[in-house]
Amino acid sequence: MPVGSAFTMGLQQFEQRLERLVEGAFAKAFRGGLQPVEIGRRLTREMDLLRRVTVHGLIAPNAFTVSLSPEDIERFESFSDALVRELADAAREHARNEGYGFVGPVEVELVEDPRRRPGRFEIAAIMREGPQGMPGGSLVLPGGERVPVGIEPIVIGRLPECSIVLDDPNVSRRHARIHRIDGRVAISDLDSTNGTRVNGILTKERFLEDGDTITIGGATLRYEAS
Repeated sequence: MPVGSAFTMGLQQFEQRLERLVEGAFAKAFRGGLQPVEIGRRLTREMDLLRRVTVHGLIAPNAFTVSLSPEDIERFESFSDALVRELADAAREHARNEGYGFVGPVEVELVEDPRRRPGRFEIAAIMREGPQGMPGGSLVLPGGERVPVGIEPIVIGRLPECSIVLDDPNVSRRHARIHRIDGRVAISDLDSTNGTRVNGILTKERFLEDGDTITIGGATLRYEAS
């Protein structure tokens, strides 16, 4: 697929997800004025403008501050958390389409700027390293929640003290561990009863790649490197 087509499709998917978010009570926020897809389009453009070549390939900004007028902040207030998540997802998707890497997790913040007029906004985009210099990387849970992969291992299992708790009789008490080895993210099965599958294949231990699916019991998680 041509790069331009992938970019257009990504924005269309972003807009469609936002439209689903704002049905009913949120719909009035989209009657005229600033449209969230305009923010998404500008955000991805900033990534293209500020990308740079490093020994690790193309690196793009991963931390974005969106300055909005008080009126637009109020319009978006009811679904600002969802909007921030969608904007971050748009950045991750654009990075995958363009082959960009990040030096840290993707972060988006909406801030009020009294100097801004309604419909006008600015985006400050920077490259911000993750804690202790860790790059981005997260597990996407079945419900869409993201769990960042940091320095500390993530244990998945049925026990309440696990990092990710799966209430499923087919999941062992301590089923699998996600951890970093020399900066890369790996998964290890912890001698579980029913095993751990990565992309449908039973796995004892392996490094994870962007987009890999992890099946534990009846739950499927997705690893995203950005």
